Amino acid sequence: MADFYDTLDVKKGASEEEIKKAYRKLARKWHPDANPGDSQAEERFKEIQEAYSVLSDPEKRREYDAGGMFGGSAGGFRFDPSAFRGGVGSFGDIISDLFAGRGAPRGGAAGAAGQHVAAGRDLETEVRLSFAQAMQGTDVSVSVPVEAPCATCGGSGAKPGTSPVTCPRCGGRGIETEGQGMFSLSQPCSRCGGRGTIVEDPCPTCGGIGVTRQTKRYKVKIPAGVRDASRIRVAGKGEPGMGGGPPGDLYVVTRVAPSPIFRRKGDHLEVDVPITVVEAVQGGTVEVPTLAGTKKIRVPAGTSDGATQRLRGEGPPRLVGSGRGDIHYRFKVQIPSSLTKEQQDAVEQLSKVMNGNPRAELLDRARKEA
Repeated sequence: MADFYDTLDVKKGASEEEIKKAYRKLARKWHPDANPGDSQAEERFKEIQEAYSVLSDPEKRREYDAGGMFGGSAGGFRFDPSAFRGGVGSFGDIISDLFAGRGAPRGGAAGAAGQHVAAGRDLETEVRLSFAQAMQGTDVSVSVPVEAPCATCGGSGAKPGTSPVTCPRCGGRGIETEGQGMFSLSQPCSRCGGRGTIVEDPCPTCGGIGVTRQTKRYKVKIPAGVRDASRIRVAGKGEPGMGGGPPGDLYVVTRVAPSPIFRRKGDHLEVDVPITVVEAVQGGTVEVPTLAGTKKIRVPAGTSDGATQRLRGEGPPRLVGSGRGDIHYRFKVQIPSSLTKEQQDAVEQLSKVMNGNPRAELLDRARKEA
């Protein structure tokens, strides 16, 4: 007999939540309705059910871990499919997840007269921002297509003046159960598609499905300092819930255009600042760009190519915590590609007074290594 922990692909010390999560994942994958005609998938599904029936029960799991026997009458437990009916982690939950989008409500609980209550789906959209908008913050308008309850029938799917009736096949449960030997398999009701009710006189607007495709428009506040691919949550602006369930959320993903000046480095910005050979040698003061204009910073005498200076608190606003990041200025020494006669004379004069060999130490180490 296969090890039940291996069957559910969990470790022996897995928590109840980890076992439940693994079971739901495998049940969705191997359920016979998701693999029609596949006998191997059906057998795999039975193994998964049996393993879960033991590992989800603390008492059975303790005896199993202690070496108890399962699957027969000799001192062990017999797999009972009824353990999957009702309650958290029930087989009905798996069916609900499996058939989301096929007429059965997603993640819902049955209400009065077969009415299912389900939270609305989360939605996601993108907005494009300039670099300046991302640094300063802005308000943007977004249009989001949603499936909302039909305005004509109020979401019932029935023609005004009529109401859905309880499904006579499943009695409003939304699930049919079929016995197969020692197993009992459940599936969405073939008559009502898992809803628990049927519409005998459909709404002319939505055709009986209870929802229509609509476009909702919202104004969303983009906080200052957002980065590319930031996700901004707008609570309650997703699709409406079913049967009085809560609405989903809207997530706005930012797409920030690159800046021709600044590079984003976490909470900070980086800028390349060209300086002349004279400024690098003698030092000086240079004007540099900031997010709010320009400022002057000091170039120390003897600055080498690639050296940096920092302006604290001049970078983007921090989204977590308070304050702002910094701007790092990276100096790039500019070497002219051509010189005038006067410049050539000056360089020659400089070479006479700037004696010494900067490579002397390097070559001395090389000779010692040879």
